[in-house]
Amino acid sequence: MIAPTAPDQPDRTPHETRPLVLSLAGVTKRFGNLVANYAIDLDVRAGEIVALLGENGAGKTTLMSILFGHYVADEGTVHIADAAGRLAPLPGGSAEAALDAGIGMVHQHFTLAENLTGFENIVLGTVPLWRLGFGTAAARAKVARLMKESGLEADLDVPVGRLSVGEQQRIEILKALYRDVRVLILDEPTAVLTPQEADSLSATVKTLAGKGLAVIFISHKLHEVLALCERVVVLRGGAKVADRPAAGADRAMLAELMVGREIPARERTPSTLGAPVLRLVGVAVGAPGERDRLETADLELRGGEIIGIAGVSGNGQGSLAALVAGLKAARSGICEIAGYPATRTDPMTRIKAGVGRIPEDRHRDGTIGALSVAENHVLETVGSSENQRHGLLRRTAIRARAAQAIRDYDIRCPGPDAPIRALSGGNMQKVVLARVLERAPRLILAHQPTRGLDIGATTDVHRRLLAARGRGAGILLISEDLDELFALSDRIAVIHAGHLSPAMEVAGLDVRIVGLMMAGHTAEEDA
Repeated sequence: MIAPTAPDQPDRTPHETRPLVLSLAGVTKRFGNLVANYAIDLDVRAGEIVALLGENGAGKTTLMSILFGHYVADEGTVHIADAAGRLAPLPGGSAEAALDAGIGMVHQHFTLAENLTGFENIVLGTVPLWRLGFGTAAARAKVARLMKESGLEADLDVPVGRLSVGEQQRIEILKALYRDVRVLILDEPTAVLTPQEADSLSATVKTLAGKGLAVIFISHKLHEVLALCERVVVLRGGAKVADRPAAGADRAMLAELMVGREIPARERTPSTLGAPVLRLVGVAVGAPGERDRLETADLELRGGEIIGIAGVSGNGQGSLAALVAGLKAARSGICEIAGYPATRTDPMTRIKAGVGRIPEDRHRDGTIGALSVAENHVLETVGSSENQRHGLLRRTAIRARAAQAIRDYDIRCPGPDAPIRALSGGNMQKVVLARVLERAPRLILAHQPTRGLDIGATTDVHRRLLAARGRGAGILLISEDLDELFALSDRIAVIHAGHLSPAMEVAGLDVRIVGLMMAGHTAEEDA
């Protein structure tokens, strides 16, 4: 934990005449010797939109978990206003008590039952399951009123698994509003939205705030924070280090507050293109009609360039990534890696062919939580002579290389023998990066390489990918973050409903057009 300092205090503004709806005083939470939150004070008023910022591991999740009843604070108090506006203590350790008190939360990863309709998800938990189909006239009337007042539109009568990501998020927000919440926590709400959907969400949040709803907005997208929020609260090392109006702040200032140092600008320099490292001709992956399938994709990626794949999750990116990684075979078409046909479903063959894989889910696919940092560092090369001799692991050499990677990649951990599950998401991702990049692969599959990472960790990932490009690697960057795609890519292709557009030069490409293509429009229609 950093040494606590007196945070910047916000100037008094007219919003302070609005009633207080939430007050945290001296909130501290420890996990053994780790101090996750230290003496945090936070007041939120009716109709206020407050940004909560911080690096991975800064204490944001712990603080919101205390507020939402998942954890109990070791010290300090939490008070929330009742329907009459009177502040009362919030019972700790109960999500049900938090909901009853008027606190709602929309998580980055939605918590919807995909087999139930939108309406059923909204009212779920407020009536017994066996009554969902009965006596719903009053409930439907309330939902209709909420949709009209908030501007949130979604089809209520189809299973949410068939809705777009934007519609699913609207269902999540309606679910909270249906419970008459007075404080709404939005955790990375635009992470999987197109620019148009993100703009629509921002308009909705402003509308809700205008009706008195207090909003806590957690995001790593600082331009959205500055455009939407009235006030910014920054946590670093578990302590609050800043509490200031958003007016007058800029992205560089907020980034420096979050990480405690100046963030260097990314530098993209021209690179020399090499031979093709990935070639797809009419490739289809997955059965027709299958979710996340790929249909007739054409693509050529050369050494020394980054091609970004833009699209809303579930539109074929998973099949494309699985094909490149050797986890799936093409149903039809031609797939070549470094000039050789890639027809077998064999990840190890891909690795030996010079493919480096940064998987979408570092927890599920990128690491094994029960193993140490050193063991995870050699997962893909454990059979090599430098890691094994006469069938026995060379543990001393493995630990030494892991220790060097810890130094080179600034992996914050106790040491090579620490279990990787104890690391933060950003440091876990650095272990994956070290494992992949130290082999100097010719083709790098970077699938959501910075999802959930703070600005410091994201900057480091971007720097290393650009360095690999400069060394001559071809990088297939699959991301839902358009800022990331435009910052790193030489060309961008858009994937929608399994169909991959031609790769377009980033120079002169409009982010709005890419957003519309992600929603299913063609480039000709957008032009």
